[in-house]
Amino acid sequence: MKTESPRHLRNPLLALLFLAAAAASAAQIAMAAEPEQQAPAAQEAAVHIVYVDRPEDADPEEFHIRTLAPVLGSEEKARGAVLYHYKHAASGFSAKLTTEQVEDLKKQPGVLQVVPSQTYQLHGHEGGHASTTRTMGLM
Repeated sequence: MKTESPRHLRNPLLALLFLAAAAASAAQIAMAAEPEQQAPAAQEAAVHIVYVDRPEDADPEEFHIRTLAPVLGSEEKARGAVLYHYKHAASGFSAKLTTEQVEDLKKQPGVLQVVPSQTYQLHGHEGGHASTTRTMGLM
């Protein structure tokens, strides 16, 4: 007695499509589980430029530290996080901050804007490239 295999197994193309669909479903299930594993990577710190009101009666660097300290938990941590103080053309500082810290910092009194730092390549004349890169925030 001859047993007949299911119809979808007799056509190799249909069998291949079935396997591809099963693999895609498995990949979607695996990707749905990944965000929990990737959550710490989302908290990776990046350099941001923080623009603040110019303090009239305080040292700008101390004002920057006092602005950042509540977000990081202490003035010591704030001093360690600040990369540069802007005191002349703009008032602010740059620091390595996580996305959550950026959102908390935006709520601090005197903070005008927090933007990711960006590096631009300066181009020279006649197709050459200048050897200088600049890191700056944009207002």
